[in-house]
Amino acid sequence: MVTTPFNERTVLLVGESAVERLAGSRVTVVGVGGVGAYAVEMLARAGVGHLTLIDGDVVSPSNLNRQLPALHSTIGEPKVEVMKRRVLDINPACEVTAEMRFIGVDDIDGLLSPAPDFVIDAIDAISPKVALLAACYRNRVKVVSSMGAGGRLDPTKVRYADIRDTFHDGLAREVRHRLRKAGISSGIKTVFSEEQPRKNAVTLTDEIQYKRSSYGTVAWLPAIFGMMLASYAVDSLMTAGK
Repeated sequence: MVTTPFNERTVLLVGESAVERLAGSRVTVVGVGGVGAYAVEMLARAGVGHLTLIDGDVVSPSNLNRQLPALHSTIGEPKVEVMKRRVLDINPACEVTAEMRFIGVDDIDGLLSPAPDFVIDAIDAISPKVALLAACYRNRVKVVSSMGAGGRLDPTKVRYADIRDTFHDGLAREVRHRLRKAGISSGIKTVFSEEQPRKNAVTLTDEIQYKRSSYGTVAWLPAIFGMMLASYAVDSLMTAGK
């Protein structure tokens, strides 16, 4: 492996073999909005060599307060294309596939064939989220999933937990319920917040396919969720095969 200015600080911390494993890894990130885009950024800067970004949305003015791809200059552009340009500007050696589409329940098998080394789930909508998690579980594809970041303010309440151990989160509750109906009660790692969401911060929405409501959101909570998702994935990829 050739150490370059891009990866020299990472090599100094984790070693050449770990950096080589990251460079050879393939990660799929589904959802590149408030949470997922920060996960993509961290994966790119860690030196993950192959990224597939999937999201059917474009940048809107309401994204400006919190989403990494959202700038006045990018309004109206597909989020996956904005993030692809950003990744390549960080690490031109990364192979990036940008797919502008919303994932439906019937799309999951194709998404996992061939299977990536890791999947990061940052989907807002419940049905495709559950279908993706169930498929990863059954096919033994490593996955980490974001629960709800909206309606919360306290960064110290964000932590990892198995899906069975999440609480104070309506999204997680519904995901748990549907996974149990599919015969899955545990074994899926999540990032969630112990903080109860502010009920007066919710509104109905028709902005996102499969999603009926949305919470008000500040900039730092989705960013922390995304960074923790990426950290979990990177740690797993670095230690794979050891």
